[in-house]
Amino acid sequence: MTHALISIRDLWVTLGDHPVLQGVNAELMRGKITAVVGQNGSGKTTLLRAILKEITYTGRIEFHCGHDHRHPTPEHIGYVPQKLNIDARLPLTVADLLALALRPRALFFGISGRTRRVMVEMLQQVGAPELLLDRFVEKISGGELQRVLLALALQPQPELLLLDEPAQGIDFTYEQAFYDLIAELNRRTGVTVLLVSHDTDMVSTVVHHVLCLKDGRVACQGSPQEMPELLRQTYGHAKGHYHHHHHGEPHEQAPQRLG
Repeated sequence: MTHALISIRDLWVTLGDHPVLQGVNAELMRGKITAVVGQNGSGKTTLLRAILKEITYTGRIEFHCGHDHRHPTPEHIGYVPQKLNIDARLPLTVADLLALALRPRALFFGISGRTRRVMVEMLQQVGAPELLLDRFVEKISGGELQRVLLALALQPQPELLLLDEPAQGIDFTYEQAFYDLIAELNRRTGVTVLLVSHDTDMVSTVVHHVLCLKDGRVACQGSPQEMPELLRQTYGHAKGHYHHHHHGEPHEQAPQRLG
């Protein structure tokens, strides 16, 4: 029997005078992949930020962690944001970025051979080549950057992995490969995953549960197989793509059936 890793009860978030989340109730099942879908402004990213305790909320977010029930917080939460804000004037290589996370000290001390071997293993875990280490962060593709950020989020091995629009900026032809990678990591490590996506059609191939937000509330939830009808009831017709991001530029897509 699968148990919840996180229980969310009557969660409210108000930013300024605007209620962004309104009485959200949900459970993230241990070892499963849950997708949060919905249109822009529905509260998807805010939900992740509340779980990370980056914003003030009312209600309860309870962690039922496996490692130590006396201290009910995840041993480690991995987080991949929508985008990485780096000053383009900084000549930062992928190795430099990983080194700052692994060994938070001045880079002029250099990167040891042992640290570089750890970096290679980190990249291998997400299907990225070693040669990426010596390339400048600002010069790599969106898909390569997402794999680097994913490698960082997996170090050390997290109990919970949060992904905010992980396919944003990735060329359409590589989106499915990235989601397949998330599914493989879930199968291999058992990490619980919560991912935010506009693209219900794409994530339906890898997730176990879908949580649909509308205007800050849970509008529907269920298995990927149930979602076409649930989305139709919620929005009037099934929406496979709310938006599709191509090279970081959003545009509308014709509705597609989920699954």
